Amino acid sequence: MKLSVILVNYNTCDMLRLALNSIVRAAQDVSNEVFVVDNGSKDKSLAMLGDEFPGVNIIANTKNEGIAKAYNQALKLAKGEYVLMVSADTITGKKTIERTLEFMDLHADAGGVGVRMITPDGRFLPESKHGFTEPWALFFKLTGLARYFSKSRLTDVQRKDWVEEFQTSETDILNAAFMLFRKEALNQTGGLDERFHIYGYDIDLSYRIRLAGFKNYYFPKTYIINFNTRSRAKFSYAYIREFYGAMIIFATKYLFKVPEIKMEGIPQLYPPSYEVE
Repeated sequence: MKLSVILVNYNTCDMLRLALNSIVRAAQDVSNEVFVVDNGSKDKSLAMLGDEFPGVNIIANTKNEGIAKAYNQALKLAKGEYVLMVSADTITGKKTIERTLEFMDLHADAGGVGVRMITPDGRFLPESKHGFTEPWALFFKLTGLARYFSKSRLTDVQRKDWVEEFQTSETDILNAAFMLFRKEALNQTGGLDERFHIYGYDIDLSYRIRLAGFKNYYFPKTYIINFNTRSRAKFSYAYIREFYGAMIIFATKYLFKVPEIKMEGIPQLYPPSYEVE
């Protein structure tokens, strides 16, 4: 099987319907399986899945134990050569799956790839190409961890070799809205760290993919539409606890002894330069 698609849902019935319809359309010419892990939704999500998407594999949890754990549940069952983790608030372009799979087939060194993200009104999301939102970028600058993410331009914003919106390039971090991974790379990393419940799991996993010797890429020759529903409750206690708690977990995990990323045949005397196509 070529592709396993995994979506995690929690009370997003209407958005999930749109996301799945776009996935089914985009993957129609690829041998695939689709998993939806429901984290104890109280809306009509499960009923909708049973009625409208009978071919989807459903994992129904009784409570919400986090996105990372939910992804791991499906990963244990996934049989695809590639695994696509896509948010339930995302609409996948018609050719997006086809083009990203072609890219991965042509780049044996690629562990994962992300794509150009736009908002529903057509605005480009800059976190497409470097993976970080502004709070995470500030966190890495303040802790000194930014030096381990040389391809994200967190410190030197004037770098002339930095890539723009429509340039394919190597990147540090893939955005959680759309992450296509080589299953072999995921097997070597051991899956997602379940301590990252809602935020930070994409940053941690992308970093460990690189530690395993693979590269991550930004591929803008296709797109997704991201509604980013998780950003709507930024002033709630739950948001503060989960979002900033993820930063604390990451800092505890890596700050005092950050593993060196080693790529075979590449000297480590200087940070690697950008690889642009």
